[in-house]
Amino acid sequence: MARDPDELIAQRAAGALLSQPATAFLTALARTESAGGCAPQLLEYCAQELADKPGIADALAKNPQCPAALLVRAVPYLTTSAVQALMEDLDRLSAAPALAAALAASPSLTAEQRRELQELQQETSDPAAIEEAVAAAEPDRAKRQTLLQRLAGMRVIERVQLALKGGREERLALIRDPCRVVQRAVLQSARISDREAETFAAMSSLTDEVLRMIAINRKFLKNYAIVRNLVNNPKTPLDISLHLLPGLTPQDVKMLTTNHNIPETLRKMAVRLQRKRAEVRKDS
Repeated sequence: MARDPDELIAQRAAGALLSQPATAFLTALARTESAGGCAPQLLEYCAQELADKPGIADALAKNPQCPAALLVRAVPYLTTSAVQALMEDLDRLSAAPALAAALAASPSLTAEQRRELQELQQETSDPAAIEEAVAAAEPDRAKRQTLLQRLAGMRVIERVQLALKGGREERLALIRDPCRVVQRAVLQSARISDREAETFAAMSSLTDEVLRMIAINRKFLKNYAIVRNLVNNPKTPLDISLHLLPGLTPQDVKMLTTNHNIPETLRKMAVRLQRKRAEVRKDS
C-alpha cells in the first residue's frame, strides 16, 4: 500500500510502516519459506527504506528470497559477518556479478574477502595453468581438447558456476584451477560424490589450501576414507594431519609408522600413538 498510486493511501501506509519497531521487520525477514516466506514488497521496502537501520541489511542478506538487485542496495550497511555469509554462498554470489561488484566496495571487507572478490571478478586466468589442470584431469586427447576449449574462454565467475553445477570431468579439472575461489566452488558443489572427495584427499598434486578446505568440511570428515587419505597425503598441512591422526584405526596408524612420504613429525607421532594404544590394551 505504501506504493499505491493513490497518494493519500501511500502516505498513510508509509506512516503506519514507520511506526512499526525494527524488531517487527526483522521477525518478518527471518520467516522461512515453509512458514510462508516474505512478500516481495516487504523485501523491496526494507531494502529501499530501512537498509541503514540496525540489523535490517544483515537480515536481507540472510534471506535467500531476497533478489540480488535489492541486496546490492543493502551492501554498504552489512556487517563483516553478513559479508562472510554471502562470500560463503558462492552459488548466489557468482550468479549475480552486480552483487559481487557491490561487495568489493564494502567498507566491512577483510583483506582475505577483498582478495577473493577481486579473484572472482577477473576476466581471465593463466591459460597455461588451465591447460595444465585439464591435462592432468582428462587422459583422453579429444575430450581434453574439448574441455580445454570450454574452460579457456570462461571468466572466473563462469568457472565458479561450472564448478558448482557441472559434471565429474569438469570438477576434476577445476579442483586444479589456478583460482582458489573456483577450487572452493568444486568442494561446495551439491553434486560432488564421496568417491570424488576421497580422490581429491589423496591427490598430492593439489595445493595445501585445497586439502585444508577438505579437512574443515564436516560432511567430508564423516567419511573415514577421506580422513585416512588426508593423513597419508604428504601435501596435507601438518597441523591438519596431526589433528586427524587419533581418529585412524590401529592398522592405518601402523602403516603410517613406515610411510616415508609423510613428514617425519607425523610419522613419529604415529609411532607414539601406536605405543600408547598398546600400553592401554596391556593395562586393560
